[in-house]
Amino acid sequence: MQCPGLYSGAIRHHFGRPGNRFWPALHASGFTPRILSPFDERGLLEYGLGITNLVERTTATAAELSADELVAGARILAAKVKRYGPGFVAFLGVTSYRAAYGVPKAALGSQPVLLAGSKVWVLPNPSGLNAHHQPADLARLFGELREARENASG
Repeated sequence: MQCPGLYSGAIRHHFGRPGNRFWPALHASGFTPRILSPFDERGLLEYGLGITNLVERTTATAAELSADELVAGARILAAKVKRYGPGFVAFLGVTSYRAAYGVPKAALGSQPVLLAGSKVWVLPNPSGLNAHHQPADLARLFGELREARENASG
């Protein structure tokens, strides 16, 4: 969750670029029984999942977002979280999370704060531009969130 890329903005679906690693990571981590496509995003609700953007403006890279945009997006997100009350809020992109919430040393994984009563988790951005994390890493990290969610609810 940060902002839609240009391709995703053009097709009006999250993680829309062919080859984006989000949908395979979601499946490989056990969140979904099959690899969904961007056009299946509303189907995420069946699995107790949802997607929103921290910033609505489309960009080629997250680096194009200003700190002010991220902070403003954080305020809007807090209102959405308060309204819908999810158990967890996952941020895809540690750099954007750090800027939006003023926590320069935040790391991947569970965060020591709540957002409008919801647990906060930070995951790597699954974009192919993020070469630091390969598909197996994404699956493992997404899987840690899935396990935490299952443990919290059961």
